[in-house]
Amino acid sequence: MKKSLFLASVIAVALLTSCGTAVQPDQVSVNPSPLTVVGNQVEAEITGTFPVKKFAKNAVLTVTPVLKYNGGEAVSKSVTYVGESAKENGQVVSYKEGGKYTQVAILDYVPQMAKSELYLRFEARSGNKVVTLPDVKIADGVVSTAKLVAATAEEVRPQITADKFQRIIQEVQEADIRFLIQQATLRNSELKSQEMKDLHAAIKDADAAENKAINKIEVAGYASPDGEQGLNEKLANARQDKAEKYLQKQLKRAKVNTTIESNVTAEDWEGFQKAMEASNIQDKELVLRVLSMYTDPEEREAQIKNLSAVFKTIADEVLPALRRSRLILTTDLIGKSDEEIAALAKNDAAALNVEELLYAATLTENANEKLAIYKKVAELFANEYRAYNNMGMIYFAQGNVAEARRCFAKALQLEPNNADVHYNAGIAAMAENDLAQAEQHLGKAAGTEGNLNAAMGTLYTMKGDYAAAKNAYGDAPSNNAAVQQILNEDYAAARQTLAKVAKPNATTAYLAAIVASRTNDRNAVYSNLKLAIERDAQLKATAKTDIEFAKFAEDAQFQAIVK
Repeated sequence: MKKSLFLASVIAVALLTSCGTAVQPDQVSVNPSPLTVVGNQVEAEITGTFPVKKFAKNAVLTVTPVLKYNGGEAVSKSVTYVGESAKENGQVVSYKEGGKYTQVAILDYVPQMAKSELYLRFEARSGNKVVTLPDVKIADGVVSTAKLVAATAEEVRPQITADKFQRIIQEVQEADIRFLIQQATLRNSELKSQEMKDLHAAIKDADAAENKAINKIEVAGYASPDGEQGLNEKLANARQDKAEKYLQKQLKRAKVNTTIESNVTAEDWEGFQKAMEASNIQDKELVLRVLSMYTDPEEREAQIKNLSAVFKTIADEVLPALRRSRLILTTDLIGKSDEEIAALAKNDAAALNVEELLYAATLTENANEKLAIYKKVAELFANEYRAYNNMGMIYFAQGNVAEARRCFAKALQLEPNNADVHYNAGIAAMAENDLAQAEQHLGKAAGTEGNLNAAMGTLYTMKGDYAAAKNAYGDAPSNNAAVQQILNEDYAAARQTLAKVAKPNATTAYLAAIVASRTNDRNAVYSNLKLAIERDAQLKATAKTDIEFAKFAEDAQFQAIVK
């Protein structure tokens, strides 16, 4: 390289001998070499020296880095150097002492740059004389391994927003039978209350309906928390027993065959507390404080009775409702079968509610069938954000990222703060290299059920922040995590990660070949490249121009693999 620059300098001098000219920099070096993609750019620091007594005092030299590749070239910003007497603006180079040449080339990356060459382009001027010299090559190729990180459905899984379908929904019907103080006698007025009528009707309906079934019937006996413990136990048991026997007769008469579960609460402090909380009794907060301060039943009773003015109201308004038996019917409401839901989703979607229709999409593995169902959800339930999110998820998995992003945007219009949708919108933005939008969405995705760590690791890698990517990925094995480890030059970790990938694919093998190349394991390079190309034939062309394998390019075995 030094020789070619020197010869070019001689040419420039020969062409402009009458007035003197600039001389090209010598001893040029490029860092990094080969060039490397970081984020979406290729950046190189170019340094060199201007020889002593070679840069004419009135000369002007413009230097432009140019990266040439098949089908085009990328041109970086030029830098102008001027002699001591030159009238143009630029960095001054001393004729007597020479000087240093430093330039940073920044180029937007395109995939064709994988096989490329970096040149310096020179224009020398002195007065009215201009000499454009041949471009001089200073570096070969661009390492584009960072671009193997992928925001795909396979690597960064989109997150479905699930249905809330329940095959069996439980309904509860309750009725209280109240008793007089210190009594367990069933009163006719209580047995004919509206609550009891409704309970009997619900029992009959649950027994007769095809889509209902009695799950259980409970009868609980209670005593209010005032009075002596032994008496309260007897009262609660007696009340439970009387209510259960009454209910058994009613079930037999209605020809309902089911069992009855029973339980007893001798002193209903829980019921007392709830009743006090719901009451408008003066000083109720004082009573509630007593309940919180004391756990012993006798102490509680004594302290409350000491509140004489309040206790009379309690005795009149609260305690009577606690002297009861409670009858509790739990009914299973049985929903449609999978077969019924699937058939209706195809033929009569309007007959399904939103949860059933969303659930229908889970009954098929066919992505287009799922998509059709989600479209029907959007049609029938216009404000249902889950329809659009899940449509976007399907489109994303199919590679239609633009349509996926439109769907996620619609979902966020309907549900602006949903973490799962922001997560999906973020990875879709990454797939289109819209890293600013990706970062915004992922910043709002805390709490998502998706793999936010993997998404953030991918984002950091795509931005060129490999240290942050390492922290985000942690120990979870994936192709993307291995790319980050390769870029951090942790080849042992990358090798281990690739071995643990749950579903290894062509990229897995290709990355293993890169690790082998960087660690000079020739046999592993060839075996992994063969496997990668077997899984994806398009990688043959990639490997042929990939500078990661430049040192093997002339090997017959490598050429046989990529031919």
